[in-house]
Amino acid sequence: MKKPPRSKPLLRDAEAPIRSRPRGKRNPAQPQLLFDPIPERVEPALAELKPHPPKGREWSWELKLDGYRIAVHIEPQGIRILTRGGHDWTHRFPEIEQAALALGPATMIIDGEAVVLDEEGRPDFGLLQQSLGASGKQAGRRASDAVLYAFDLIYLDGHDLRGVEYRSRRHLLEDTLNGPTSDQIGAVRLSETLDGEPTVLLEHVCRLGLEGIVGKRLDQPYRSGRTGDWVKVKCVQSESFFILGYERSAASPAGFSSLVLAANRGADLVHVGSVGTGFKQAEAIRLRKMLDTLRWKRKQPPLPFSGSADIVWVEPTLIAEIEFRAWTMDGKLRHPSYKGLRERQDNADVFRLD
Repeated sequence: MKKPPRSKPLLRDAEAPIRSRPRGKRNPAQPQLLFDPIPERVEPALAELKPHPPKGREWSWELKLDGYRIAVHIEPQGIRILTRGGHDWTHRFPEIEQAALALGPATMIIDGEAVVLDEEGRPDFGLLQQSLGASGKQAGRRASDAVLYAFDLIYLDGHDLRGVEYRSRRHLLEDTLNGPTSDQIGAVRLSETLDGEPTVLLEHVCRLGLEGIVGKRLDQPYRSGRTGDWVKVKCVQSESFFILGYERSAASPAGFSSLVLAANRGADLVHVGSVGTGFKQAEAIRLRKMLDTLRWKRKQPPLPFSGSADIVWVEPTLIAEIEFRAWTMDGKLRHPSYKGLRERQDNADVFRLD
């Protein structure tokens, strides 16, 4: 009798497992399914600026923090701290790194804001900027006194949480940070939610000298970019602008009386006024040295300018965080005050005029 042909193995070592159908998105509520790989990087969800807080019970509110947005990756091979632009700043936040290690051996991605607190416990961007240093020779400095206020959980132990509503992500974050190691993680703290009507909350927050409030839709997943799921309402306006030059002054130790500022409009730069307050003497002297290395080498200024002041123009490289009260009718900043330099690696958005 003729022998039947030998059957081929159903699965070779080099072949992928056979599936009856393509695997859909995994439901975190079903842990028996295959794990999701931890993302290399997640583009952050961003808050839209609103003049007034929206009403409704579908919103959760917390403080708007004045610092650097970071994502803390806790992985088997160690800790990674990434900026909003995707740069690795693990070495610049050593205390946050050590505190994150105490949360292991779980794998997770925590979304939050790195801040330095003043003597009254309020986030102070100027102190953070001083601690980190700024563009130039000081760019490698560490902020050993920075703390992370965690406000979202993107990934946890094999589960990609981006498709999960914010309400559930928040519960998981609270459970994670309030666990048995919570007494060891002073540099990683939970950003507290605020109870109350948002308009009343905003008034109280502004009275305390804080920056504002952030609202998040409880029923929405984590979506990168400005989608409207997150909103922010500020007490005082604060935006990032290019420094285009400085006005000479013999009376100032730094040799300048104000910085010339510009915003984006399409592909062009537009003059939005000057800032002459908010500088400490040491910061002003350091700024002058940095600006003199960026002097504009062309005859015409880098943007249309009708003033008569003695301006030294510079390349549009440095980005300043400016606090101001409002806009004038001719498109200039009203009562601007200098807060500090933004770093390119922070991927700060230079203000864009409509």
